[in-house]
Amino acid sequence: MALPVLSSSAVKFRRVLAQFPQELSLAFAYGSGVFRQAGASAEQGETNMLDFVFAVDDAVTWHMTNLLKNRSHYSFLKFFGPKKISTIQRYGAGIYYNTLVPCNDRMIKYGVISTDALIEDLFHWKTLYVAGRLQKPVKILAQNENSRLQAALVSNLKSAVTAAFLMLPESFSEEELYMQIAGLSYSGDFRMIIGEDKSKVQNIVKPNVAHFQKLYSTILQDCPQVVYKHHLGRLEASIDKSPEGQFTQLMALPKTLQQKITALVSPPGKNRDVEEILLQVAHDPDCGFVVHQGRSG
Repeated sequence: MALPVLSSSAVKFRRVLAQFPQELSLAFAYGSGVFRQAGASAEQGETNMLDFVFAVDDAVTWHMTNLLKNRSHYSFLKFFGPKKISTIQRYGAGIYYNTLVPCNDRMIKYGVISTDALIEDLFHWKTLYVAGRLQKPVKILAQNENSRLQAALVSNLKSAVTAAFLMLPESFSEEELYMQIAGLSYSGDFRMIIGEDKSKVQNIVKPNVAHFQKLYSTILQDCPQVVYKHHLGRLEASIDKSPEGQFTQLMALPKTLQQKITALVSPPGKNRDVEEILLQVAHDPDCGFVVHQGRSG
């Protein structure tokens, strides 16, 4: 299953993409310059910076070509060449950004990530930096036929639903589900925090419920715990909160989140099996909060 392409025919995005080397396994635009946020005017959306992520199979070759085409985009690092830039790219979240780049009368920023690093993040939530963006609606501009990448993109969405199920009560609305998913890549749980993060999550979800539906409808329709009445735009969920049900969901979480939960529950120096610890968490009445703490850690 390929990610839905959300109206990617917009001329402004095609024009931006045409400025760059075309060897891309995935390219997408995201953020307030692409999707309207609550409280923002249409004019703001037209003037906000456009944010892009480009996934590339061979970072050294891509940067080498891009330095020839767009040398001015790079900081002083351009003097060190494509190999050094690619080495720096591997640190942190595995993504290298060029920011405040004038392009076609708009200001843009773009991040470059290797396809392998992206797949690792999507499957295992190693940093959740790019995977978190792809749990929310984005505008897909290019996507090749890499079957492993396609599987990773779907896995990331399924993991987001599973983690949200664990942190939500037994029944909830469709909007509450999307709020929880949108909050996964922020440090706080939207139900427990006040101020900017909570407002930010609400502002992302409320005007874009239709885009979230497009992203998650297939997964929700295939989920036995959910009755998804797409034609009515309504979701009826009854999540299994028994220890057995929660254990199944915990075992389906990405590896990095499982490890963080394990580190929270198991004292240092104890050699306990991950499965054994997750079974203990599944029996905990505060299982959802433990998952939240693991996500925030």
